[in-house]
Amino acid sequence: MDNLKSIIVERMKMIRYNKQLSLDQAAEITGTSKAMLSQIERGQSMPTITTLWKIATGYKVPLTYFLEEEKSSYTLVDYSQSKPVFEENGKMRTYTLFPYNPVQNFEMLYIEFDQGCVHESSKHMDGVEEYIFVQTGSLELRLGQEKLRIFEKQCFRFKGDIPHSYVNLTQDPCTILNIIFYPGAMSINI
Repeated sequence: MDNLKSIIVERMKMIRYNKQLSLDQAAEITGTSKAMLSQIERGQSMPTITTLWKIATGYKVPLTYFLEEEKSSYTLVDYSQSKPVFEENGKMRTYTLFPYNPVQNFEMLYIEFDQGCVHESSKHMDGVEEYIFVQTGSLELRLGQEKLRIFEKQCFRFKGDIPHSYVNLTQDPCTILNIIFYPGAMSINI
């Protein structure tokens, strides 16, 4: 817990310093009291997950920015060794390859869609872009009212700040790499 507390303290201070915010300004944009922010930054208080969500939302950073340690200079990922997040009654499985990293401003996911899977995604924050690389099968991507078909070995980029859906209309599974790029406001120089 002490290690997690030190990560939160360090990153809270870094964000406020880089954004050049006073405690009053930070309290206003996060909806968290000045006293609570001060206690967290001094390591005197460990925020609840609800408080941390409010702070992350106000600072426009993912929650995981406060919860994960920096890793070594290289990373090998075997997605088959990780646990997927199941959605759409198990017809969609999402594996995190690389979680959000504020230095690079992106996260990378490996996603499997079974036959007939329809996954609707609400709009992301303004400026978010998604990159899709279809590895196997094909995928219908619905961007608002527009429908696009992306086939195996094709890549597609789109602005994720509109509602969008992923649909597998085929009899075969579809697998994709999904890179989500966050706007500069979420970078380490926040």
